[in-house]
Amino acid sequence: MVKKIAATEELKEKLANARANSDAIATFEPRATRAFYDAYLGMIIVFLSNKCMFGFPSEIGQGLAGASVKDLAEVEVTPSGEGLHWKTLDVDLSIPALMNGIFGTKKWMAELARKGGNSTSNAKSEASRLNGTKGDHPGKEIVLATDEDEV
Repeated sequence: MVKKIAATEELKEKLANARANSDAIATFEPRATRAFYDAYLGMIIVFLSNKCMFGFPSEIGQGLAGASVKDLAEVEVTPSGEGLHWKTLDVDLSIPALMNGIFGTKKWMAELARKGGNSTSNAKSEASRLNGTKGDHPGKEIVLATDEDEV
């Protein structure tokens, strides 16, 4: 019985320390306070504890692409404020990762990059045509030292 009480007290102490650490981090690391889906913009909008906000297109968040407006609108902020959760989609995204431009796993990000590189637009086509008219880029001039240049 004494061991059980000691273990309970130790667990309570660890929990209190974890909460204190979390509170300390929250003072200098922004946490999400509110989030919603803006169907007009197709964006997830997140409000932060430092009075800033950011948003990202739902289509680039792993697990959100192709989801219905109803499902996207059910975004919740996790109790710690460090994540976003969609229960119906079974999707969780990290706020710090999102703020660093990481919208999913490495595999997901590689797929996004591949799609981005393959995209075409009038501006991209025109830039390519203009670049092609310039010919090869000149090489770097190579200067060889001579005996006279040595000190």
